[in-house]
Amino acid sequence: MTKVAFFGDPHGDFKPVRNLVKRGGAGYAFLVGDFDLARPLDQELADLVALDCDINFVHGNHDANRESWHDFVFGSQLASRNLSGTSRTVGNLRIAGLGGVFHEEVWHPRAGLGQPVFYSRTDFLAANFRKLGEVGFPEDFNTLVGLEANVLICHEAPSSHKYGHPEIDDLAEAMGVNLIVHGHVHRDYRAMLANGIRVIGLAKAGLLIADIHELSDPT
Repeated sequence: MTKVAFFGDPHGDFKPVRNLVKRGGAGYAFLVGDFDLARPLDQELADLVALDCDINFVHGNHDANRESWHDFVFGSQLASRNLSGTSRTVGNLRIAGLGGVFHEEVWHPRAGLGQPVFYSRTDFLAANFRKLGEVGFPEDFNTLVGLEANVLICHEAPSSHKYGHPEIDDLAEAMGVNLIVHGHVHRDYRAMLANGIRVIGLAKAGLLIADIHELSDPT
């Protein structure tokens, strides 16, 4: 049975990745952002690439804290594997991604207006380049609403965490998602949302490995 691996925010610690490679763990890898890279992402994960492990990720808020961190993610040879705002099929499983965080300047900039000021990256880029890689944008969110998926990987947490966002609950329900896997809060936990969707939170540099059939089974 094909194995799928999910990695919590590494923050420079890729030991779980190295260990997975040594034991030949998974054919697919999904990372939830906050890499804190000392070299391009494709070089950091070269061991996985050499073993034909299919690598995918969403970006986190830390991935733009330094110019080098930004370039090592968004300028790497794996940049096209950023799933934020899109999805891909793994076996009989559809996995979608939502990167970044719900930045106040984008999502809740002016009390009472009810609409984001920056809908897209193009709008935000003109105002604040440095924060571009930190943020999840409405354009990604709204694109995902029109997709179907079994699993949603995201950097932010849904409402199952006290610092999470119920908007992610609603997004997952609209997409028909059975499972949300997230990082950002550095907590390893399992939960069930009020709408019946399972949630798995990943610890800092944490690792989850599962069979594809386990992820597609809503029970």
